[in-house]
Amino acid sequence: MISILEALSGVVRHLCTYEEAPALDAIRSLPSCILTLLKDTFQHCKESESVYSGRLSLVADLLQALFKEAYSLQKGLMELLEKIDFESNISEEEVFDIVTVIHSLLEICTLISNLDVALHANTWKFIIKQSMKYQALLEGQLRHSDIVSLLCNDLLMSFRNCCELAEQMQHTGLQDMAQNSEYKLFQKTAKMCRFFANTLVHYIKEFKDFLAKSCSHFHHLYLQIFSKFPPSLWSSLVSTTHCNEMRSMVLVAMDPLITQLLPCRDFAEALTPDVLLPHCLLLTNIMGKLRSQPEEVLLLWCEGSQFPEEIPRLSIFQALLQSFRGCTVERAVPVLLPGLMMNGQAQSQVTLHHHVCVQLSACLATLPAPIFPQLVRDLLLADFSEFLYFFWPIYCCYTLLTVAHSFYRYGTAELCLHHVTLTAHLVSLCPLESYHLSHLGMLLRRMMFFMTPHHQVEFVETFSPQEAENLLVWSNVLRRALSEDVRKRVEQDIVNLASSMITNWLEKGCRLGELEKVVRIHEGSIVRQQCYSLCHRQGLKSLINCLKSVFLSFFKALACLSNLLSSKCPDVIMLSGLDFLASLGHLSIPPEMQSEVLPRLCSLFSAFLSEKTWILHQHALETFSLFAEVTSHEAVISQSLTSDEVKNEVVSFLSKTLNVQETDDVCIERLKLERSIYETHRERLETYKTFPLQPCSKRARQQTNEEQEFEKYLQAAESNLKALQTLSEQKPIPDWVTARLRELHPLITKINTALPPQT
Repeated sequence: MISILEALSGVVRHLCTYEEAPALDAIRSLPSCILTLLKDTFQHCKESESVYSGRLSLVADLLQALFKEAYSLQKGLMELLEKIDFESNISEEEVFDIVTVIHSLLEICTLISNLDVALHANTWKFIIKQSMKYQALLEGQLRHSDIVSLLCNDLLMSFRNCCELAEQMQHTGLQDMAQNSEYKLFQKTAKMCRFFANTLVHYIKEFKDFLAKSCSHFHHLYLQIFSKFPPSLWSSLVSTTHCNEMRSMVLVAMDPLITQLLPCRDFAEALTPDVLLPHCLLLTNIMGKLRSQPEEVLLLWCEGSQFPEEIPRLSIFQALLQSFRGCTVERAVPVLLPGLMMNGQAQSQVTLHHHVCVQLSACLATLPAPIFPQLVRDLLLADFSEFLYFFWPIYCCYTLLTVAHSFYRYGTAELCLHHVTLTAHLVSLCPLESYHLSHLGMLLRRMMFFMTPHHQVEFVETFSPQEAENLLVWSNVLRRALSEDVRKRVEQDIVNLASSMITNWLEKGCRLGELEKVVRIHEGSIVRQQCYSLCHRQGLKSLINCLKSVFLSFFKALACLSNLLSSKCPDVIMLSGLDFLASLGHLSIPPEMQSEVLPRLCSLFSAFLSEKTWILHQHALETFSLFAEVTSHEAVISQSLTSDEVKNEVVSFLSKTLNVQETDDVCIERLKLERSIYETHRERLETYKTFPLQPCSKRARQQTNEEQEFEKYLQAAESNLKALQTLSEQKPIPDWVTARLRELHPLITKINTALPPQT
């Protein structure tokens, strides 16, 4: 084999000595023959360890000579092919030969990637150079997907090798890195990463129109690389110096890749959140680059899919909010990212929350007017997202930022009125138990401050506080946001309506079907504030004394709560029981009842504080602290702490100190576990269905044909008797009518006794 390779190398060297390169048609069989031998040779060298097993040392010299000769032959062949310059009238056979050479060298790249770095890089240089040189001739026949897929794999493999070397140096604690062989290998591998990244960007730039099916590879590559860099919690444990070197070699080189792919619809459709934090950072990076893109690219990313036949695609804002929702662990740690340099100050580290807000703010400041309606829709849709149940502040920032930009840049007060009216309609559609109501209510309260007094009057006319269905809207409005005249009018209307509705409900017998309307009255913040003001004027002590006899009856519930606690009832009931215990702290228990009530209170608190369920235990600590702050029965506090462990936990909770300091690894693992709990709760919220408060309708009475016939005659008789009664009230009753009525009595009695009742 070595002799054959040497002979072919001699032929190639001889052809290279000619001043004019030979025509490809004259040496057509030579490249295919050489490439076939090279593939077999490199395959043999790659599998030599498994082929020769324990005897590898005996043939090591021969294998080295074989590889060296194959290396020389491939290098000579590439030099020969580079000298050949095709004319414009190239034949189809010659085009086929060039494509075959490129695809054969592509297969060789898969074999030599771990054998020789220099040969691997030179082979890729030749493939890319020939593809660019004859781009007009070859672009329709090259396997572009295979080329970019292999480039992505080689880049990812080199990057992983680079991370492994950096981790090894971190573990060994090498100080003098410049003279260390591992560090030199690390630098060499990092340069290969930069080479592959630059090559990939260059190839995509030239053949972007043929890479629609490869966009998923680019997305996967970006996520895999970003997941290995801080602040990702799955990043490699490497020093800051090595991390910065890899960042400059890889991420900086890959940054133009995103710019190249922005106009590509297939890339926008390929963005699915496989890895949460890298995907969030990718979307943030894309959003930052949209400012310099033409309008059609902006519409592509900001509008999402518009028609049913399109591949479903979220807008960049929706995708960013959803991706940010998934980064619960990263936000809780929190992870830190490089911030912006401002006013000559040194660059600082910022949280993911801060980073996303700054990037979104910069994007909003440059958005053209046609994009703004889509952004408003995305933010309103995001308000109904379940993640805001846990992380509301980030959305407040988005919304306020959007509102401010809309009013100042596009803006008129009429637009403010439109947004407030739209939000109020959404609030009115939310059920009381919906967590969306708190989100929209917060938004409505903040936006009311932007309205002019004239528009506040229009809003009052649209959502009249004199109508019961609008009470939910007004319960989410702050009084200080209204002008003086509007505030007085709204307060008076709501108080009058509440008084009227409660009075009507009481007069009608407190019907369950109308209870929901009465409950909505209590949701009105203005009504509550008026009641609290009344209590303050009358004096809380006098009210409590008046109601003491009523509250004492609630102590009977302590026995029931003890039974529920011993029977392991659902956590929801236990949480309600804790709320009940917290409310007892304000009461002063009469001496004659203390011997019965106080021991039971101590027993309940002791049982709750010993709970192992974390949510019950946390609420028990909060309840006990609230009770201890206001109660006058100090004996309950000391007698409830039955063990030193419980006592230490209560003391630590009150002093806000942690007895156990978590390590970073333990904290991250705990947060990951909590994220799964959040996801389970989110899925439950998505599938949760509300049920009406009204009682079920009564089942219609089932009657047979005979029963229906009896019912018909009875109704006729009853109707005639009522008509006779009405007539008797208007005119004098003749004597014969009275006689006839007496005759009917025996007939009715006979009918009742004629047949026994049916069972």
